Formats: sequence, C-alpha cells, structure tokens
Amino acid sequence: MKRILSLVLAMMLALGMLSFAVAESEVPTVDPTLPENWEPFAERVTITVPVYDRSKEGYPAVDDNYWTRWIQSQFGDKWNIEVKYVAIPRNDVMTKYNLLIAAEDTPTIMMEYDYPKVAQWANDGAMQPIDLEAFKAVAPTFYQAMVDNNQLGYTKINGEDYFVLTERPYYNTTYTYATFVRMDWLRQVGYDHVPANYAEQVDAINKIIEAGLTDQAPLGLGLPASAYVPNFAFRDIPVDEAEWAMHSSLGTASLSWEPTKKYLQRYNNEYNMGWYSSEFDLEEDSRGSTADQMQSDFINGKIYSYGGYMSANVSWLTSFYENNPDAELAIQSSYNVVEPGVVEDAQLRADNPFGMIVGFSSYATEDQLKAAWMLMEWMIQPDVLFVLENGVEGVTYTMGEDGLPVVDGEYRGEEMLNHNMNIDMTCLVHASKKIGTIEQTIAAITPQGLPQDFYQALVDNYYELKEIADKGNAYSDPVFAVAIESESEYSASLLSLYQEDFSKLVKCAPEEFDALYEQLCQEYLDAGYQEIIDERLEAYEAGQTTKLPVQE
Repeated sequence: MKRILSLVLAMMLALGMLSFAVAESEVPTVDPTLPENWEPFAERVTITVPVYDRSKEGYPAVDDNYWTRWIQSQFGDKWNIEVKYVAIPRNDVMTKYNLLIAAEDTPTIMMEYDYPKVAQWANDGAMQPIDLEAFKAVAPTFYQAMVDNNQLGYTKINGEDYFVLTERPYYNTTYTYATFVRMDWLRQVGYDHVPANYAEQVDAINKIIEAGLTDQAPLGLGLPASAYVPNFAFRDIPVDEAEWAMHSSLGTASLSWEPTKKYLQRYNNEYNMGWYSSEFDLEEDSRGSTADQMQSDFINGKIYSYGGYMSANVSWLTSFYENNPDAELAIQSSYNVVEPGVVEDAQLRADNPFGMIVGFSSYATEDQLKAAWMLMEWMIQPDVLFVLENGVEGVTYTMGEDGLPVVDGEYRGEEMLNHNMNIDMTCLVHASKKIGTIEQTIAAITPQGLPQDFYQALVDNYYELKEIADKGNAYSDPVFAVAIESESEYSASLLSLYQEDFSKLVKCAPEEFDALYEQLCQEYLDAGYQEIIDERLEAYEAGQTTKLPVQE
C-alpha cells in the first residue's frame, strides 16, 4: 500500500508539474519595439492605475486578475515597475475619486471620459501640470497618435498642459451602441419594418398597448442617472453656437434650454399615452447597474426596447433569448426621432474626439510619472493591444478564416477577458477595440452565440450614423480651456434638482406642463444654473472653447 501510495503521489506531482508547465507555456508573450532610451529603474517604482468596477456577476476582481498579473509579468517586471490597479465604481466615479483626493491617495494616473470632471481635478490641484516634450520623449507612439487625431488642442487648462488623450475610433458615430426592439411584436401589429419616423413609432407603440402584448407599460424609463440631457434631436439646425456653449454639457443638465423643454414635453406626452410605468421614478436607472429594472424587464419579455454597448458577448442579449426563444429582435435606426414640424432632421451626440482624458496625480514623483508614461507607450503597441483585447489563442479566441480573432465571450476560465474585452484596462490608450476596416471592427464587436446575426444590421447602423455626421449633425459638447468654477460648485446639487423636476414634468397633466416648466426653470436658474451659463458664455466669447462643425 505504501508503495502504491508513493507511486500515486509521484504521478500526481508529475502531472501537477506538467499542468503547471503547460499553463506557463500558454501565457502569451510580447516583445514590442520600444524607445531605445528606456532603462529599468534602479529601484522599484510603484504606480497605481484606476480601473472601472462594474460589479459584473461571474467576473473576477478588476484590480487582481489574470490580466493585471499579465501586465505585471510582461511590462512591470521587465522595467522594475510595480503596477497596482485601483477599483473605481463605474456608477459612482466622483465619490470614489473625491475620497481618494481627500485622503491624499490619488492614483498615479487619473482619468475619465468626461472633460468637466478632469478639469475640476486639475483646477482643484489634484493633478500636476506636465511637460509634453518630456512625455513625447518617453512615449513617442502615444504622442504621435495624439497628433494624428488632432488632440493637442485639448491638453490645456488655464494655459498649462495637464492632459494626454486617448483615441476614440470613429468618434463621430455611436456605432458601438445599439438599441434593440421587439420585431416580433411589430409584426403582430402590422409592421414589417422598424418604425422609420416618430409618427410610425407612436402608431406602433399604441397598437402594442391595444393588442395587450405586454401586461405592463411597453417602454422602460428611469430617473436620469447623470446630468446628460439627450436633447440633440430637438435642437435647431444650424445650432446657435453661443447657446450650445452655454447649455450643451455632460456636467450640468440644461433644464432651461428650449430643446430640453421639447425633449421633456415628448416624454410627458408619451407618459400620458401609457408608455411608461407610473412608478418609473422609483425604479433603478438604465445606466449600467446589474439591478437595472429596464434590463430585467427586457430580458423577461416585458418591454419593447433596450439598448447597450456591443461586444462579442452581450450577456443581456443572451439572457433575453434564453427567456424568449421564439422572439425576433431588430436594431432601431436613429432616424425614428424625425417628426415633421418638430424634428425635421436627425441630429445626434457624437462622442468626443478623444476617449479617456488622462492626467497625473499631484503626488506622483518624477519616476512615477515616467513609469506611468512607459506603461501607456507599451500598451499602445499593436501586439500588446492584440493580446489584451483577445486573450490566449485557443482559449479565449480562435482565428477566423478572414485572419481576424473571434473572441469566445462565454469563456469563464482563469484567462477570461473582463468587461467588453478588457476595455476598462485598454481605455488607457483607446476607447474601443479597433481591427482593420470599420466592417472588420464591427465584426469583432458583433454579439456571438445568438439565434440572430446582427452583423449587417450593425454595419447598416454605422453608415446611417455616418450620414448624419457627414452633414455636420453629429457633434459633441464644448470643451473649455478654462475651469468653469460655478459648474464645480453647483453641478451635484443641480443634478438632484433636475431629477426631481424630470419626474414632475413627465408625470404632470399635459395642460399643466408649460406653467410648471416655467416655474421649475426659474427655480433651477436661481439654484446656480444662471451662474453656470453666464460663466460658460463668458469663456465662449473669450475664445476659450472648441467650436461646432459646419452644419448643412
């Protein structure tokens, strides 16, 4: 027995060593061409890097997983740099950063998609100015990408360079986001196509209600989770540039702007037609929470539409088909907002011409700055990005016949990719995965493993969005070269007030809307919004903002 037991233990040990060796051999390696002036630090340098925590069930910890360790082994160990990740709750970014700032424990790298947030950090002293020539010497590839993407005009606040900016591929279209609708419901009420304008949308939704295709309100609605007001469809063409500079913002809701009135009035009309739950203001919002009521309702076949960002694995689409195996979905066009007499042509918010705005902690040492810049230069190399966004060949992806990687979004082993193919790590260099042509890029983000193939619909959606952009009707918000002090002071309290006002204005009787709107607007202006729009207008008139594209 002892001899047998010894033999078994020896075999187990050998198998364990073999499996360890196999696992080690499977770790992808990269050897990119990097600047000749790089040298390992003489003493270990520790840098901290933020990463969004989306609290996704079944996913590993965002600050300690296969890919954070891979970055350490492939980059950090080679250059004597310790790379530590700091989890930032995606639905409460500012609270987490404010706590870190108050504790004087800000990450070496500080970054966000919204310019007003980073502008506030820079203005408050949480970030340090940087020497762009020094950055260029350490990270020449990254710097050249900024030149190629015309981003050097966004690096300054109050006359000093604070930021470097990441790429946002095809930024003037929102091609990575898609809204899905119940095509099977539309067929049941006489439509063989997705409503092509707002009149058809009204007709179709009201017929869905009349037909009793759902036992609840057919559309989802929640309180605004952020200050962004998606009122682009209701703006004049061409847009008044001064009004745009005053009101168009991700940082503060534009309650008193006429396009916002039209936007809210449409919701009011729809609410009074029975499109939304009378308790929508008590439910979860629609922006990223795993407890999102709208997402749950869509998955359970209760509402007509739901949208989100596309990737090889979209869990809510997979869950939808599991619960509704006979259902048929379609992608809704941006053109369905058109309403003659109210909305003559489609407009949409383009993404910013940059992804993350990246700055650096005021507490970062010279060595930490250099190490952070080295990480960015290393990560932007094509072979590094390829591994981070696709993983391990034969494990997380296979190569397709077209020579492009096909990611297995269902893989849940140790090497699994985090949210949207590790985008919350690679966002340090670009905002979305990019492969070859736009068609190839869309193929890489088309959801896999579904009963329906949405590749062509997503391609068609891109070209419809591009048509809007080519007219000059897809544009973003102004970016200010000076800090808007009043926005930092009032934006949080105004968001809370806007959420209250949104609920009141959507739920009121149609004949009460105008008077209530005027009353709430005055209260909103008095609560700080007037100071914000005055300060924004002053900056615009002083030439301290970006400009609108030429509109037809």
